[in-house]
Amino acid sequence: MIDISRQLTPGHPNWPGDAPFRVKPGARIAQGDSVNTGELCTSTHTGTHVDAPWHYSETGARLEEVELNRYVGRCRVVTVRAEGGLIPAAALAGLPERLPPRLLLHTGQPAHWTEFPEDFAALDPALIREAARRGVRLIGTDSPSVDPLTSKTLDAHHACLETDTLILEGLNLAEVPDGEYDLVCLPLPLAEVDGAPARAILLPAETLPEGEG
Repeated sequence: MIDISRQLTPGHPNWPGDAPFRVKPGARIAQGDSVNTGELCTSTHTGTHVDAPWHYSETGARLEEVELNRYVGRCRVVTVRAEGGLIPAAALAGLPERLPPRLLLHTGQPAHWTEFPEDFAALDPALIREAARRGVRLIGTDSPSVDPLTSKTLDAHHACLETDTLILEGLNLAEVPDGEYDLVCLPLPLAEVDGAPARAILLPAETLPEGEG
């Protein structure tokens, strides 16, 4: 089992303008309470997280409307490099014509962010369309977004909408060798939301029962 989720440590940086991540102390045994508790406050797009289509389309599905099995099953991890800030469709050159339903892109982000990585590799919409043509229905990245930080048109997000490709962002792929695995990605079961933090792990390929995608 390989945990590919980002650990949410105190001060974990979020997208500029989003609610900061914090855990406020609640009850404390040391202060006479019977249990320890905490109050969690953060953005729906903190650390490793999924984007529901409603995040980038007013008519898109909200998180509870996305079938959980879309996030579970065979995937391929591929190391890629940006050209001019974007991962091009050519990054898929040399891969099989038919890919697993889930594609995770290792762009070179470190395992831990001490500050928000504003200069990250985003995805060329052409890459998303080419991946979809090869059978991909979920695309993941270790970057905080599939689009550049300053994008207003969100071309990569809309290419995902066009191709019915789900988005998984903020992965930790720093120590993951390229290859095929079984992905288990479980977003928090929040209702009426545009996305949610997720715990994502990789298992050896063919670990999951046949029929899990």
